[in-house]
Amino acid sequence: MIVVSDTTPLISLMKIGKLDLVANLFGEIQVPEAVYYELVSNTKFPAESKMIRESPFIKKVSVADIKAVELLRRSTGLDMGESEAIILSDQNSSDVLLMDEAKGRQVAKLMGINLMGTIGMLLVAYKEMYLSREEILKCIDILKNSGRHISNQLYEDLLRKING
Repeated sequence: MIVVSDTTPLISLMKIGKLDLVANLFGEIQVPEAVYYELVSNTKFPAESKMIRESPFIKKVSVADIKAVELLRRSTGLDMGESEAIILSDQNSSDVLLMDEAKGRQVAKLMGINLMGTIGMLLVAYKEMYLSREEILKCIDILKNSGRHISNQLYEDLLRKING
């Protein structure tokens, strides 16, 4: 399975102390260089930076077609990380792209790329019995309290699925 990730899902998983879910669910993920550098370059978060650098399941990958990245970035207004993640996902015919940002998801969806966000990963982790209902609710509280936007619709859908 080929899985590519943008920055935000990995940051969200680190915030809730569940970065290991990536390894449990997917084995290995690919991150384009721009995403990798977003994750490891912020001097305000040395522990998180070290966690990413030392994670054996996170593989930094170069995007072959930089012109496509630039074209996508300029035509959509997406940032470099999102643009590289979408192009890498397309380039490698990934099975799934991990992305949370609405605009990036919309562009990726138009390109026919299969998407999963942080909430989707938590739901799969629940179904695979890596997380309990209570753990998911705690994770959502942490994400909301740390400023992550989770739409009411997405939250209600998640509750329906884990209360089933």
